[in-house]
Amino acid sequence: MKVYSPEFKADAVALFHSDPDLTIAQTARDLGINAETLRNWIRADRVRGGSTTGMTRKNVTSTTPASEATREELEARVQALEAELKAARKENATLATERDILRKATKFFASEMTW
Repeated sequence: MKVYSPEFKADAVALFHSDPDLTIAQTARDLGINAETLRNWIRADRVRGGSTTGMTRKNVTSTTPASEATREELEARVQALEAELKAARKENATLATERDILRKATKFFASEMTW
């Protein structure tokens, strides 16, 4: 059983709320966690009255000028972007590793084939 830090949980919930086009499944897949785990964190955040409670997914990304945004809203956005960046970097590293494995496999099989 994996244990996630409170910061990771908060970032994951904030990431989900940051984009109205994201689904729980997509967000969970991007972060490498189970969708039901993320769903539970979102529910717990609502019950606890967390930083994202009371914000609809649409008004998180509203067109409010930055000067009118509260410090908490800006910090939540920064955390969500940091979580998204972390997930993108992790996926990029995975894809690079997979690419290198496929290149090596292609070389190996090409050298094994004798026409």
